[in-house]
Amino acid sequence: MKGPSILRRRGAGSGAAPAHSATPPKPGVAPAPPGVSNAAPTESQVVDLERRRDVLKARVAEMQWDLGGLVYEMAIRDRIHIDVLIKRAALLQDADSELSEIERILKLEHSSTAGVCGSCTAPHSTGASYCWQCGQPILQQVSSDSIFR
Repeated sequence: MKGPSILRRRGAGSGAAPAHSATPPKPGVAPAPPGVSNAAPTESQVVDLERRRDVLKARVAEMQWDLGGLVYEMAIRDRIHIDVLIKRAALLQDADSELSEIERILKLEHSSTAGVCGSCTAPHSTGASYCWQCGQPILQQVSSDSIFR
C-alpha cells in the first residue's frame, strides 16, 4: 500500500483536493496528485501512523504465527492445501508491506532523511540525485532496453 493513500485513509483531510489553491505552486515543484497534499503530515497524522504501525506489528506477528501453525497442522495431517497457504501468505504480505511503508514514512518524518547512500551510507533527502558526501548517484541508472523487455 502506498504512503499517500495511508495518510488519506488515516484522516489527512476530506480526501478531496480543493478546486483552486490560495497560494500558487512553487516553481520546480510538481503538483501533488488529486487528494494528496505536498505538505508534511501534521502531528496528529504522525500519531495516527504510529498507532497504525503498532497495530500492524501485532497483526503481522499474529499472522506469521498463524501461518506457521497452519502449515504445521496441514503437515501432520499430510494434507497440504497450497491454495489456502498462498491466500494466507498474500494477506500477510499485504500487511507486512503496509507496515514497511508506514515505518519508512515515520522514519522520514523523524529523521528528515529519505534514505542512505548505497556507497558510503550517508543520509540523503527526498529528491536528491547525488550523494552529498561521495558524489555517487542515489538512483540507479536503468537502460531503456531493460524497460521495454
